[in-house]
Amino acid sequence: MSTLKALLIDVDGTIADTERDGHRVAFNQAFTDAGLDWDWDVALYGQLLTVSGGKERLRYFIEEWKPDFDEPEDLDSFIRELHRTKTRRYLALLKQGAIPLRPGVKRLLKEARATGLRLAIVTTTTPANVTALLGSTLGVDSIGWFELIAAGDIVPGKKPAPDIYHYALEHLDIVATECLALEDSDNGLLSARGAGIKTLITVNDYTRRQDFSGAAVVLDQLGEPGMGFEVLAGEVGGAKVVDVAFLSRLLHASW
Repeated sequence: MSTLKALLIDVDGTIADTERDGHRVAFNQAFTDAGLDWDWDVALYGQLLTVSGGKERLRYFIEEWKPDFDEPEDLDSFIRELHRTKTRRYLALLKQGAIPLRPGVKRLLKEARATGLRLAIVTTTTPANVTALLGSTLGVDSIGWFELIAAGDIVPGKKPAPDIYHYALEHLDIVATECLALEDSDNGLLSARGAGIKTLITVNDYTRRQDFSGAAVVLDQLGEPGMGFEVLAGEVGGAKVVDVAFLSRLLHASW
């Protein structure tokens, strides 16, 4: 029986609710900066989140929602520059402290470190977004808590492809049965499960109604003492919060 050695953690929607009040706002600010009259409201952005990756999301929006858009000759460069502007805007929001961690995240990360669990970030967002979020919520030293930050375009296939998780397993030199993934979306679940990794889901407003078939457990949050999680699917063996002891049991659970 394998021992739990590492936690592989998604960022957007999992560590913090970054999508609605972070990335969406930053995209709209980037559109204004570029002189575009595009506006991604809350509902539309929920639809766009079916596509992983900011640049991929922009291309999908142009293709599906803006068929009459007078595309520049070099659409790839246009999208890259628009995304760079969006990233700058997003980092500014983080510096303002506008995006807090989700309940239980700080507690679990500190306990994981104290008990010797290895930590890795596994995400489609850019490395700059990751380090800025960690720095603004946990302090700049927290970047060093993570042995690996697998982010952005480090692999060719973004979630739901399993590439990023295969990359993490290889670079951590562990096998799938020695770790757990923490995700918030169906694309994240498909990515982790595609690499054979057991996955805990914490939903948010955008992902609550997605299909999480195959998840080890689906919760509304990680929970805090006095404010336990709500179980949406799966068994938890009487647990009230996600801690290292619970995760270790979950890896081998047959509840």
